[in-house]
Amino acid sequence: MVKANAYGLGIAGAVRTLRGAAPGEPAMGWGVATVDEGLRLRELGVTEPIRIFSPVPPGDLPRAWRGGLHPSLSDLSCLDGLPSDLSGSFDVEVDTGMGRSGFEAREVSRWAPALLKRGAAPGLCWAGVFTHLHSADDPDLGAALASVEEQLRRFRVVLAEVDRLGDAAGHPRLQRHVANSAGALRFADRLASLDAVRPGIALYGGSVGAELGMRDVVAVRARVTRVTSVPGGTTLGYASTYRSTGPERWATLGIGYGDGLPRALSNRGAALLAGRRVPIIGRISMDMTVVDVSDVAEVRPGDVATLVGSDGSEEIALAEVAEHAGTIDYEILTGWTPRLPRIWLDGPDEPHGPEGAPGQIDPAEAEEQA
Repeated sequence: MVKANAYGLGIAGAVRTLRGAAPGEPAMGWGVATVDEGLRLRELGVTEPIRIFSPVPPGDLPRAWRGGLHPSLSDLSCLDGLPSDLSGSFDVEVDTGMGRSGFEAREVSRWAPALLKRGAAPGLCWAGVFTHLHSADDPDLGAALASVEEQLRRFRVVLAEVDRLGDAAGHPRLQRHVANSAGALRFADRLASLDAVRPGIALYGGSVGAELGMRDVVAVRARVTRVTSVPGGTTLGYASTYRSTGPERWATLGIGYGDGLPRALSNRGAALLAGRRVPIIGRISMDMTVVDVSDVAEVRPGDVATLVGSDGSEEIALAEVAEHAGTIDYEILTGWTPRLPRIWLDGPDEPHGPEGAPGQIDPAEAEEQA
């Protein structure tokens, strides 16, 4: 899954990296959420199948098929009034409990015959069927398993009816897939009979893979732009939500919510400087964030602060940032704005920095990705 600009990391770099992780074994396909995302992959030279997993507005379906994309359908009316010269494949999403999209599992006897008939016509082909797990990442493993098993039960009822109708009509077997990151990592034994998995957040870091020892792959860093010493009673930031309790030393970082750093981290988040954890103080501004470096005497303008990632033996994990911000790691990742450059490293031990880092993408490509 490389939707949402590869979860905020930059789609061109993500595709290049994921391909390189399995040389000689190219991905079966790539997952996106919109027609424009799929067409962007085609512009980057991607030749493998590209699946659109969110419902496509009916008016965009011709553009999807003419762009060589593979949309997912959730409504029979999407096929009404299409140009007769279209050709391509589509998947069908089945709603087994998520509720936001997909054909209702209990009504398979209504929609499956119509789709089989349409899929048997020249041009378009019904190729796959899938559902989406809504609670596979529940921290309570027992509750997660119960939800997965119930959704699988509903999905298998649909598959049995679709297979029966398809066999009678001579329709080829449909590819079937269910597993998101949490499902694939936590319940592989329950999903082994299916044809594919759809890894997403686990590729980019976050809490889903942490319980199995997977590491964050993203770091967010900013330069120190100013260091100052203040007396007790000095106020800081909009609404003066922070006041120094005595003489303190403050460092201003060149990053703010305009770059995607959550404003909710004001007076509660942290950064790393010189391998030490320092608190974020005052309200985070659009372009600047201030940290208290009273206990880190060596900090100077130009130093690199880490907002997500490691510095020496200290680490601020993506999941920690999400918890402090009162959200989920997905939103933290996808929230980084175009102003924050994406720098790709060749390996985990390479040095970091905003200039000249190994494997750094071309600035024009960085802008396009972001």
